[in-house]
Amino acid sequence: MDLGSGGIAFALNHATLEGKITISVLLLFSLVSWTVIINKFRQLAKARKRNRMFLNAYSRAKSPLSIFNKGPIKQLNGSPMYELYYGGCEELKAQQEKYGSQRIPRHGMNAVRIALERVLGEAAVSLESGMIILATAISGGPFVGLLGTVWGVMDTFSGIGRVQQASLTAMAPGVAAALIATVAGLMVAIPSLFCYNFLVTKIKALTMELDNFAAHLETVFMTEFLQENRNGGAKTEEDIEEYRPRSHQEEEPSMGAAAAH
Repeated sequence: MDLGSGGIAFALNHATLEGKITISVLLLFSLVSWTVIINKFRQLAKARKRNRMFLNAYSRAKSPLSIFNKGPIKQLNGSPMYELYYGGCEELKAQQEKYGSQRIPRHGMNAVRIALERVLGEAAVSLESGMIILATAISGGPFVGLLGTVWGVMDTFSGIGRVQQASLTAMAPGVAAALIATVAGLMVAIPSLFCYNFLVTKIKALTMELDNFAAHLETVFMTEFLQENRNGGAKTEEDIEEYRPRSHQEEEPSMGAAAAH
């Protein structure tokens, strides 16, 4: 198709200054959107590939801390699962050094769980970064194009009113130039919409995998490194309640009973 003799070229040749500014803004939107789309596809592909590499190494590890003890592994950079695992292991090691034992009490394990949640949140934010740009292109692109179209049609009718000549030949160039802005807006929004829906689905699936792995890590850490009480079982919330000081309201009935005696 020869664009030089088509409607697009004709409309661009007769576009007003306002129309060209609108199209330029939409072109900038399109470039930014495609940059985000390409980067997100690359990020998700890298994350899934590195996650598979990490899971293969993790499944062959003899202990939960085997991979962590090797130090940072460059080949696994970009794997959200590895970052989640490494962050949890760092906090676990810090708690072990704090208590001077391989097994730590429940409040130390709670600190590990909080560290896992923190790294999980950071990974989710990283995966979703840039998606707001696509959402803005989807919702804002057509309206910016519509603004250019309405502006162009207004200028066309104003020009017809000034020359007092209402003919199709006089109207056609201005209307065509105005409509090209709407076309540009839709060309920004439609690819962004399809890619946004696809990327959101992939990000949700990857985030769910991270949630499941975080729950798995917490279970493994509690099984392997949670300190047992004197009766041989892990301390429960009821055990911790026994060490909490009684409140002033709880002491008042007993004091009253003593006074009655």
